[in-house]
Amino acid sequence: NPLIVHIADIKELPALVEEIPEAAKKLADAFWPGPLTIIMKKSPLVPMQTTGGLDTVAVRMPSDPTARAIINAAGVPLAAPSANLSGLPSPTSFPHVCDDLMGRVDGIVNGGDCEVGVESTVITEIPRVLRPGGISVEQLRRVLGRVDVDRAVLEKPAENAKVASPGMKYKHYAPECDVVIADGGNDCKKTASIACREYTRAELSGKKCIILATEQTKSRYSGKRHVVIGDRTQPQTLCAALFRELRNESRGMDLIIAESVPAEAQGLAYMNRLLRAAGFTVISE
Repeated sequence: NPLIVHIADIKELPALVEEIPEAAKKLADAFWPGPLTIIMKKSPLVPMQTTGGLDTVAVRMPSDPTARAIINAAGVPLAAPSANLSGLPSPTSFPHVCDDLMGRVDGIVNGGDCEVGVESTVITEIPRVLRPGGISVEQLRRVLGRVDVDRAVLEKPAENAKVASPGMKYKHYAPECDVVIADGGNDCKKTASIACREYTRAELSGKKCIILATEQTKSRYSGKRHVVIGDRTQPQTLCAALFRELRNESRGMDLIIAESVPAEAQGLAYMNRLLRAAGFTVISE
């Protein structure tokens, strides 16, 4: 799995890449420091272990001052994954990092809660989005014009396919219990109806389950165990809560039923994570 190389200053970038494409310069000017990872041709300085055997390197400059201070203290760019055990939901709070890594690593730094809630957007120099995240496709298009979205963002890749970016695996971000997606298209009432049907079916089979609801559907789940994770009209609120609730609500549960939302703006990042957490198990009419 390729890792992202984190820098604290734009001056560190030239040594890591063969060249800095014009599109990458525009993106860095617009979004760095921030939740955007740019993939470029790597220089010989970057080891293959970092890139997962690829001839490209993914680079990001985080906006968090604690992260940049650690990079500065190290004196070199840092290749790093999210601070979780592989395959589990990414941590968005200090306690969740501790749940996964306490006793497995030498130290854990408390940098506070994550604001965005999902990982950075990953884009190639083509430009093509491999992983949607904190920067939306619409924001990228305002800077570059045309920006494509890789098919694997919302489609199921081969289980053993070699991935070009972290988070592109067929199953990723999965909590301790099963996850299914209730999909009624753009009709939230239909989505809630499917979620209720699956909840009843699961309970009749002896499973303990919970629904991840939205502000628009919460009234439809009376008498059913559910938690409101955000507003469908503001998908960034769903992104901010998704990993936290997948971790919190999976405890003691057999099944999480999550609502689909339109894959637009930050809804694309939300559905990208949710599909992988569910192993692409989608239930519709």
